Amino acid sequence: MIEVRLLKPSKRQIIRYPAIVIARDAHSVTVQATWRLGVVDLGLFRIEPGDVMIETFYRDRWYNIFRVQQPAGPTRGWYCNLARPAQIDETTIETEDLDIDVIVSADRRYVIVADSDEYAARDLARTEPATDAAVQAAIAELRDLIARGVPPFA
Repeated sequence: MIEVRLLKPSKRQIIRYPAIVIARDAHSVTVQATWRLGVVDLGLFRIEPGDVMIETFYRDRWYNIFRVQQPAGPTRGWYCNLARPAQIDETTIETEDLDIDVIVSADRRYVIVADSDEYAARDLARTEPATDAAVQAAIAELRDLIARGVPPFA
């Protein structure tokens, strides 16, 4: 068991939940958790209570990838959270949400960038240009991985 901590500074929130480690290497950890909050409509699909979340956090990438599965197994889609690289140790994963997301349909045909207005309100392009450049590069990288069907988008 590991604790996931999603820091949301712009909303002054820390979301914490337990997860089961299912894979780990020098650069990432993949965990499984169950969605216990209410329904979230992401436009291309919904996250519903009881959904299985297969979440990959990276030490060296500016995003996390959450595969959302129905309890019976079919994938609903992917939710990619643009975030600072995760801090990972044996008991904790901690990552800072940067308020912009990439949402992917289950068939990978549709990709939307969501919450760009929230991201723009943080004004990172002006206050942290290196962070903004990393976020823009991460979005381009995600689009490429999605188009090619590279895991976890397989």
